[in-house]
Amino acid sequence: MTQTTLNTDTDAGRIAEARRREMAIEHLLFGTIRFVAHRHPELLGELEASLDHLWDKADDDTRDDEAVRAIARRFLKSLHAER
Repeated sequence: MTQTTLNTDTDAGRIAEARRREMAIEHLLFGTIRFVAHRHPELLGELEASLDHLWDKADDDTRDDEAVRAIARRFLKSLHAER
């Protein structure tokens, strides 16, 4: 069953909406980077070199800069695998 709307007045609704946004953004971003990297192979190296500047914006004990970088590394690894 496909549901395109959800009550975002509840915690579950807000979490589901955030998850869906994240999935859509990842899909679009991944496709864009793949498209550009095909024409500019140096892009992936530049992105990898920038990871030291990537950090988690949380201001509580959930902050984990390295976890954010690890996600980015997996993303870039999958892009390299497609080449």
